[in-house]
Amino acid sequence: MKVAVLQVAYGDAEPMDERVDRVAALVREQRGHDLVVLPELWAPGGFAYREWDDRAQPVDGPIGTAMARAARDAGVVLHAGSIVERPRDGETGPEGRGLWNTSLVYAADGSLVATYRKIHRFGFGAGEPRLMDAGEDIVLVDLPGGVGRAGLSTCYDLRFPELYRLQLDAGATAFVVPAAWPAARVRHWTLLAHARAIEDQCVVIACNTAGTHAGTEMGGHSQVISASGEALAMAGTSEQVLSVEVDMDAVTTWREQFPVLQDRRL
Repeated sequence: MKVAVLQVAYGDAEPMDERVDRVAALVREQRGHDLVVLPELWAPGGFAYREWDDRAQPVDGPIGTAMARAARDAGVVLHAGSIVERPRDGETGPEGRGLWNTSLVYAADGSLVATYRKIHRFGFGAGEPRLMDAGEDIVLVDLPGGVGRAGLSTCYDLRFPELYRLQLDAGATAFVVPAAWPAARVRHWTLLAHARAIEDQCVVIACNTAGTHAGTEMGGHSQVISASGEALAMAGTSEQVLSVEVDMDAVTTWREQFPVLQDRRL
């Protein structure tokens, strides 16, 4: 499986509409890959809390439409990162926020095949917890070519290993993790991605944000980690595309060679 991880950089000066056009063009350049992955909230701004209400859209809004067309034009499965979702039907969650941090996944024909609403909201009572409802569903998608299944999670989710155990038990052989992880804690980002790969014997495809917006410097260091914990590719701190060949058969081989998962007791 050939994967392109698009570590998008942006700042406050770039209008959202222009960024959507720029990123859609970048996705189209990835023809020949099987899977393309974008960061969390790259269009509305990962830390641009004050703008989220104005920039919220339904899954079939302008951002989603642009990403669907880009996936179709490139002929790739596209994990389009996440948007600030406001459903058209006025749906609200248990806390009545009516907004979610929602990831969108498109097939190579541009059809929407999965959405994932972020379960763990970052902010310690501010930011996401104050403005957004929490997702509730574990979501897996089939990888291109039938080479396995990927569990979906987002950024802060990475700190909660029980989520990944649930995905593992549901059949995951890979985890796809878009993020807007700041530079101040980027060591946690790289370490936890390796931990999730090693403890669950799954490939981790982790796409972070670069640049600085809303006064927050982003950490970059997007990465692809094998099921045995090897870093197959690691980005720097600026905008960058990682193009990586991932052998998904190696997941089964490693699990057979080092059958740690068979020794689980709790």
